[in-house]
Amino acid sequence: MQIRFTKMQGAGNDFVVLDETQGRLGLSAAQYRYLANRHFGVGADQILTVRPAPAEGLDFEYVIHNADGGEVEQCGNGARCFARYVHDKGLTDKRVIKVQTLSGVIAPEIHGNGRVTVDMGAPELNPAKVPFNSESLQPELLGSAQKWPLALDDGAQAATVWIAPVSMGNPHAVQTVEDVNTAPVELHGPLIERHARFPQRVNAGFMQIINRGEVKLRVYERGAGETLACGTGACAAVVAGIGWGLLDSRVDVHTRGGLLTIEWAGGAQDRVRMTGPAEFVFEGQIDIPETL
Repeated sequence: MQIRFTKMQGAGNDFVVLDETQGRLGLSAAQYRYLANRHFGVGADQILTVRPAPAEGLDFEYVIHNADGGEVEQCGNGARCFARYVHDKGLTDKRVIKVQTLSGVIAPEIHGNGRVTVDMGAPELNPAKVPFNSESLQPELLGSAQKWPLALDDGAQAATVWIAPVSMGNPHAVQTVEDVNTAPVELHGPLIERHARFPQRVNAGFMQIINRGEVKLRVYERGAGETLACGTGACAAVVAGIGWGLLDSRVDVHTRGGLLTIEWAGGAQDRVRMTGPAEFVFEGQIDIPETL
């Protein structure tokens, strides 16, 4: 099977974008994994698919598959690349686009400088709805939000980390660290991602607070491992930091791939806005085996 693709990146979080506006490709989970493979395929953290609007009042449907082939609810950096793709490819002339995702409708806004702002919706802070199983755990109150103990055991040593469970349409576990460069992302990331208290697995965020308007962040993503940036992870981290009383309402998030700016007024119904880059890398076509 030969398909055309576009490679894009947002703050180093890289994507393969597929156009299914004229018909479905019908790819399997194994074929998505092949596309994402950096040795045999194109290489990407996620595969993004553009589909026609599923209902009146919407412009497109946005489908996301992780590098492991599994479909996921949301991808913030991908949303910016999605918006830039449909606009620059002439699929729409709108600057504000209404897009259906698995977790709900988002509205990316394209700016003239190549950066894109995405209304990511209101965060979900109810542990059960993240979902996070908090049964028998005793949280600590910091600011107006809670920190929950999460026991980790890698077989060699046990540790307890204190996290904020946050959903930005997909689940996140945010913790603060002294230094992101020395944080145990590779050790603790996989343990948090597949922790039994997160029944849908989780993205593990490690946030270093520089000041009230600036943080550094690393994220071990569900189904992808550590990426250079994670848009929903940046949103979740800032939401947690504001809830804990450690951050102001506008925060610059330094990821290893670039700068994201997150804004949140702090109320349960207030919507999170994320601004960052969205860039084309290259285009091409690839032969994908029909059976893998």
